[in-house]
Amino acid sequence: MTGYGWRRPGRSRRPIGTTVVVFAACSALAAALLAGCGVLPGVSGGSREPITVMTWAPEDTSATNAPGMPAMAKAFARWVNAGGGIDGHELNVLTCNEHNTATGASDCARRAVKEGAIAVVGSYSQQDNAFIPPLEVAGIPYLGGYGISDREFTSALSYPVNGGQAALIAGSGQQLAAECDQVSLVRPDTLAGDTLPTLLDAGLLAAGHGRAVDIRTTEDAGDYTAEARRALTQAGADPAEGSGPGRRSAGQKARQGCVTAVLGDRTETFFDSFRRVAGDAPKVRVASVIGSIGQPLLDRTGGKDGPFEGAYVTGWYPESDDPRWEPMKKVIRAHAFGDDALDAADAGVQTTWIAYTALKKVVESLARDSVRAVDLVRALNKGVTVDTGGLTPVLRWRFEDMLAAADFPRIVNRQVTFQAVREGRLVSLKKGFTDVSSTMEASAANG
Repeated sequence: MTGYGWRRPGRSRRPIGTTVVVFAACSALAAALLAGCGVLPGVSGGSREPITVMTWAPEDTSATNAPGMPAMAKAFARWVNAGGGIDGHELNVLTCNEHNTATGASDCARRAVKEGAIAVVGSYSQQDNAFIPPLEVAGIPYLGGYGISDREFTSALSYPVNGGQAALIAGSGQQLAAECDQVSLVRPDTLAGDTLPTLLDAGLLAAGHGRAVDIRTTEDAGDYTAEARRALTQAGADPAEGSGPGRRSAGQKARQGCVTAVLGDRTETFFDSFRRVAGDAPKVRVASVIGSIGQPLLDRTGGKDGPFEGAYVTGWYPESDDPRWEPMKKVIRAHAFGDDALDAADAGVQTTWIAYTALKKVVESLARDSVRAVDLVRALNKGVTVDTGGLTPVLRWRFEDMLAAADFPRIVNRQVTFQAVREGRLVSLKKGFTDVSSTMEASAANG
């Protein structure tokens, strides 16, 4: 083989005495290597051929930013390399800012191809039409993307670790159906946003609830007063009514309206507008999904005194205080060197950790001196399993593990968690995961 590692010698015709001398010399050399370095090249923890992967995400944009994902990737690499690499392979992580643009995503994908990346791991981009084709042409797998773009769940070279935004919205519909008489959905007027109403409605309808009111808006606005006012009115809580007595007839049941917003980084901006508009209007429950609301947002907006207290939130993974996250937190403490971009409660950071956990398991399953993109793809397609320590169900990407849904067949993890904000912290409302497979399959988005 070329590169690093040992090559099996051919059959020798040396005399027996010479062979004994050579064997003794080799044994002495091996002992010296073990004493001096602690490991032998070509075995686990040694110097097998390095592997290169890439992680990209948008940074410093006016809309969505996910700097914690590349930061987590680099911390993971420092951790595994400090222990001898992944099965003896040094892990080289390239990072790229895709700028939340098609050009940026395409540039990152082309760089991954040019620099010999064998996978793109734990990354975020909405620009699937820009980055998927170059990866497909080069045969590079997209392992554990954030789950924000459609082709992550259709491309044969994509191996998602969660159910994406589709699973979150379907789960949110199930979560809100039991609590809300009317639901208003505020979402971006984009191609990705166009699938959200049908998925939310599928969850609502499955529980015998009516459809949500669909309110479209831009995803990078500085103010959402008009949208907030409409959401309140459509949820049955017109701010002009006030909240004093006598507004409803005697014995009339108070209506519980719900407003859910899925606007990524701009969700905070929307709820700022919402709080000002709501004033003393009848109580309306607010809701969202992980990625639009998360513990970092709760912490910086006042915690238990902030605008999200009592909110319902649908997530992919256990809440950030769950002990199953401790291995990731330990790596961050030891290898992130105080990087402010790294927050263990951030869903992007968590997804990157799970994606790199999957990469590590797949590479270890190969037990090869040299690992190529095609080797990863074959192992993933043949059914290598990944145990994430309970952060997700056991992951496997065989054809029979896929979802029977035309719009997102690559989803193998259809589990979500139901959470709520209590005393400023995200806490579980229901033990374990909730399977949303049937809701997603019934969604009108698949019709």
